[in-house]
Amino acid sequence: MTVSERIDALRFLMNEKNIQAYIITSSDPHMSEYVPTRWTSRQWISGFTGSAGTVIITNNKAGLWTDSRYFVQAEKELAETEIELFKMGTNAPSPFKWLAGELTVDAHVGFDGSCFSVAETRNLKNSLADLGVHIIDEFDLINEIWEERPDFPNGCIFEHDITFCGKTRYAKLTKIRKKMSELDCNYHFVGSLDDIAWIFNLRGNDVDYNPLALSYAIIEKEKATIYLNEQQITDKLINNLREDDIIIENYNSVFADLEEIPGSANVLLDINRTNLRSFNSISANIIEKENPSQLLKGIKNEVEIEGMKNAMRKDGVALTKFYYWLEDTIGNSITEFTVMDKLKQFRSEQKDFIGESFGTICGYNDHGAQPHYSTTPESDTEIKRDGILLIDSGAQYLDGTTDITRTIPLGELNEVQKTDYTLVLKGMIQLAMAVFPKGTRGCNIDVLARMDLWKNFRNYGHGTGHGVGCFMNVHEGPQSIRQELKDQAIMKGMITSNEPALYREGKYGIRHENLILCKEAESSEFGDFLEFETITLCHFETDPIIVDLLTREERYWLNNYHQRVYDALSPDLDEKHKAWLRNKTKAI
Repeated sequence: MTVSERIDALRFLMNEKNIQAYIITSSDPHMSEYVPTRWTSRQWISGFTGSAGTVIITNNKAGLWTDSRYFVQAEKELAETEIELFKMGTNAPSPFKWLAGELTVDAHVGFDGSCFSVAETRNLKNSLADLGVHIIDEFDLINEIWEERPDFPNGCIFEHDITFCGKTRYAKLTKIRKKMSELDCNYHFVGSLDDIAWIFNLRGNDVDYNPLALSYAIIEKEKATIYLNEQQITDKLINNLREDDIIIENYNSVFADLEEIPGSANVLLDINRTNLRSFNSISANIIEKENPSQLLKGIKNEVEIEGMKNAMRKDGVALTKFYYWLEDTIGNSITEFTVMDKLKQFRSEQKDFIGESFGTICGYNDHGAQPHYSTTPESDTEIKRDGILLIDSGAQYLDGTTDITRTIPLGELNEVQKTDYTLVLKGMIQLAMAVFPKGTRGCNIDVLARMDLWKNFRNYGHGTGHGVGCFMNVHEGPQSIRQELKDQAIMKGMITSNEPALYREGKYGIRHENLILCKEAESSEFGDFLEFETITLCHFETDPIIVDLLTREERYWLNNYHQRVYDALSPDLDEKHKAWLRNKTKAI
């Protein structure tokens, strides 16, 4: 079926069921960023392959809403369809505001309530309140028209050993139960896969890039229940969990158990990470708070921090060998796919490598101007000895997760390109050197990464930093560094990305990214202060840098960082790669 045929089939069903608009999100029942193929409904109906977006189909119109990372990509992928692109963050109306303008009084709006969060549902209802619109949340219409829809994933569930995670399930549950007690909650429902994986020290293979398993959990004062596919877990692991008063039940039985919770009980849940079907199954009193595990997970313990640093060293060795290979091979009929495969190969040679932490972004020239570009057989391009190559990639190791971007000049750059390269690097360095008082939010320091870009009338449309998990999701909360307010302080032990950028549509993109660990700096009569330690270990190309644009402090930081990279990686390199890295990290 073509996109047009799929939309026609959906409209036929909508007409049968008296639905005037149908909403399809990018989510699964667990509000995940990366979803199993069974729940790629938005991609299936629209042809848009980006990881974030919402599609709304009415009787005579169709729209897709996505953010600036995907504007260029979406325009290309929607070009042959009737779907109109709405660019979020511009003057375009929000999806629900647009919908309110398209509907008449008493219209019916449908969506799959198992893939719609409670928070999203309330936002929708508030947007349509004046119209008296009827919300129908029990229809998965896509399932009725998607022939040969992929089945539920069925990967193996395994235990994340204490030598990597640093804290027992019992210790984590004790902290969560303490928070439940403070809120006078008898139950805590958890629907987000990363929270469940972290709490119970479990990992899986059900989701691309993130080592997670489809599951729900209900935590009580004396026991906990995990709902999953029992065929995915061994009897030995079930017995290990039972020793911690953790019971395994069938994945789909969670809804019946939620219904059985006494009406007099208090249930703690996160409305941003709970689907509507789960929420509606509960008749007890609901306490709406962020999952306690979000903050607990975001603050890494000493074992996790050491593991992340060890993962960075392994990744740095792999990246050094890769970039040596790239420099030596460029011009020999290699393409973006060639580069991606070779990078994965070098990483796979490292101890405890499990897989990539997200799909590698390998953007040559104008492809690099798409922040979340994804190479396809149609777009795959030969990489030559000229222009600019942007590579954003990451790996999952048993001891940590990596995420790194480097921008590689493949020939002599002009003055504008060198200026762009240098200004973005200055922003990354300024954020890396930040010192700030405890209690500082990410939006308070985002300007450090943009300051020199703004002074030169340049900017980028996405955030500067996201939390990174430990053998977990490469994108996690609760902290972020971006212009918009996220009311969460940057705290000691948090690991966050530092990735300012610049994109010139149709030409090239530049992004520099390291991961930074928040740690204590000093205390004074003015309070306690924090700072960042950069833990990523990989050189930057220095040839494009306009040295005169760097301050003395920025230049010192870069030279010191490069010395640290060499000292950390050279013991694991042969003489050929060691000499090459020595040259790449020489002082400027």
